[in-house]
Order: sequence, then C-alpha cells, then structure tokens
Amino acid sequence: MHLLGLVSKGVVAICVAMFAIAAQAQTPPPYGAPISLDVAKKAAAGAVAEARKNNWGMVVAIIDGGGHLVYLERMDGTQYASVDIAIRKAQSAAAYRRPSKVFEDAVAGGRNAVLGLTGAMPIEGGLPIVMDGKIVGAIGASGGTAPQDGVVAAAGVTALK
Repeated sequence: MHLLGLVSKGVVAICVAMFAIAAQAQTPPPYGAPISLDVAKKAAAGAVAEARKNNWGMVVAIIDGGGHLVYLERMDGTQYASVDIAIRKAQSAAAYRRPSKVFEDAVAGGRNAVLGLTGAMPIEGGLPIVMDGKIVGAIGASGGTAPQDGVVAAAGVTALK
C-alpha cells in the first residue's frame, strides 16, 4: 500500500505540473496536415542562415506534427550529440504544442515534476511550426547555448512568414 501511495502522489504531481504549464499558455492551435519537404527545407534554411551569421555550429531538425523527422541539417563541425537533441526538442514542441522553453522555465521555477512528462525536453530550442492556424510540425535546434538554440529555431519559423 505504501508503494501505491507513492505512485499515486507521483501521478498527481505530474498532472499538477501539466495543468500549471497549460495555464501559462493560451489554448494551443490544433494539428493540421503534415509539413511538406519544401516548407521544411525553407524553415531549415532560415535557421541555418541565422546560425552562420552568428558563427554558431548547429543541427536543425524539422519534424511533422506526429513527431517524425522530415528534414535534418547538421552544420560541419557540430557535435554529434546535437542531432538527437535537436530532434527531441522538435518532438517535444510538436507533442505538447508549445515551445520547449516552457518546460525549461517550469523546471527553473522548481516544478521538477515536468521531468517526468514523456517526451518533454526542458531545454530552449524547440518551437511548433504553425501555418494557417494549425500545427504542421516543429523545429528543433541544438549546438549552442539554450538561448542561441532558441534564436536559431525562431529564425527558422520566421523564414516561413
């Protein structure tokens, strides 16, 4: 019975964390048709251009709304670990329909239950890609500091406007 009580408290803590995160943001947009390869390449090009402008080595991953990789670009010299991290940031942004920075801020604010959320990547650099009011995919960037990754991901989203 003691183990059941601990499990129940853990589930409650995760639910509370999700409600707290949801309360911070407006209702996220619904999912739309998956991002096309051409649009994914355009987003990645905008992100990579920003990274080059700042001399930051980056990996940029574009996924569809279901979390499947559509396009990935790893700039020369970027650490290999950033490939998986960029994909996971994008998957987090798509799955939860919000920037991965929301989870980073939650953890920084002491809401560590967020770490128990499946697929939540609590590091800045993952953003949903919204077109015509619907999430068509997400972009993830990794290779610099978290704020640098966020700037690069935002440049990718901006390239689509």
